Amino acid sequence: MSAAWMEKAPEAAREYMAGRRLDEVECILADIAGVARGKAMPASKFAHQDKFYLPNSIFLQTITGEWAENPSGAFTEPDMIMTPDFSTATAAPWTADWTMQVIHDAYDQQGNPVPVAPRNVLKRVLGLYREKGWKPVVAPEMEFFLVARNLDPNQPIIPPMGRTGRRAAAKQAYSMSAVDEYGKVIDDIYDFAEAQGFEIDGILQEGGAGQVEINLNHGDPVALADEIFYFKRLIREAALRHDCFATFMAKPIEGEPGSAMHIHHSVVELDSGRNIFSDAQGRETPEFLHFIAGMQKHLPAAVALLAPYVNSYRRYVPDFAAPINLEWGRDNRTTGLRVPISGPEARRIENRLAGMDCNPYLGIAASLACGYLGLLEAENPRAECLGDAYMSEDELPYNLGDALDLMSESAAMRGVLGEEFTAVYEAVKRNEYKEFLQVISPWEREHLLLNV
Repeated sequence: MSAAWMEKAPEAAREYMAGRRLDEVECILADIAGVARGKAMPASKFAHQDKFYLPNSIFLQTITGEWAENPSGAFTEPDMIMTPDFSTATAAPWTADWTMQVIHDAYDQQGNPVPVAPRNVLKRVLGLYREKGWKPVVAPEMEFFLVARNLDPNQPIIPPMGRTGRRAAAKQAYSMSAVDEYGKVIDDIYDFAEAQGFEIDGILQEGGAGQVEINLNHGDPVALADEIFYFKRLIREAALRHDCFATFMAKPIEGEPGSAMHIHHSVVELDSGRNIFSDAQGRETPEFLHFIAGMQKHLPAAVALLAPYVNSYRRYVPDFAAPINLEWGRDNRTTGLRVPISGPEARRIENRLAGMDCNPYLGIAASLACGYLGLLEAENPRAECLGDAYMSEDELPYNLGDALDLMSESAAMRGVLGEEFTAVYEAVKRNEYKEFLQVISPWEREHLLLNV
């Protein structure tokens, strides 16, 4: 290990590089979609450079590579100043040489955080909590599919071939033999995660064919969003080593359940560390109910961030293990807002709306924004749902356009996430939605071409 800056890196990064010569550093940050953008440079150059520059237009780039119109006016593409957060330094263990990744924060040329950078949006929300003497704690769950290589977008996605020579089967939730079918991919995920210093709380087979869930331990929202950002990349790399793809699409396979990023939330006092959802006797507090009420009231305006693509809305289907409304209940997985079984110190609320296709910084920020507004408004939620919430009426937007309308109309959501950010986000997503509406689907050709 030759670089002095590595002494500021986490222990796992230092251990990975012990006795080795660092070749390259990847300087990255997440764009609106959660795609890693940045540049790679020789380690010797990175060691003597405390910042570098990227154009702020990367936050106007759509998932298709097009550019949205800048809501603030001229498209001049001024440079941002990218500064490394050395606490995020981690290995890229799949590379041929010895490479480290470092997440960078984005500042303007006056030294202010760029308000449209997703990591800064999450930090903004956490700052609002901090001003009230609170600190949110989150625990995300990641669901994804391992699928056969798909080289032709016109062809449907199919499950991968397992070690038995048969394709992965659906409806095998929690089956150990099902997850063993692609055990070599799972082994590499574990190895990559260990090299990067990430602790996996558990891996299990979900209900879809080739669908896997990874649970992470609870902790700081920014640190866990960083981990998910990194995890998406390492999981894809592990899959590619074994001739398959990993996809985080919300609904990649017709007739199968979708992939969620369930988010567990609690809030503690900064001074005492006490969970504000439980009182001294271990009972639920008014703040606990206020948080739920805030999510019921404001999540419709946040769905555009939790379900950011046209495909995302295919997941909200009754009886496919995804919510269709904002009912809440204790130990009830049919509700959009679930209160898991726990002791008083771990009392928390699980938001089951977020899709795994969301940007982790923005998904966590939007979810926490709803709870924050609920704590300020101090209202109570609707009565607890004691039965099957799928029997209740739908109350989520049906498509991306409707979701963007709700976000745009919500002064409260814009105020918490930032006016400039929400304007840019809306511009990017409306551009993507417009592009999608120009595509003619196989369903339309099959049923409309000769029948209407």
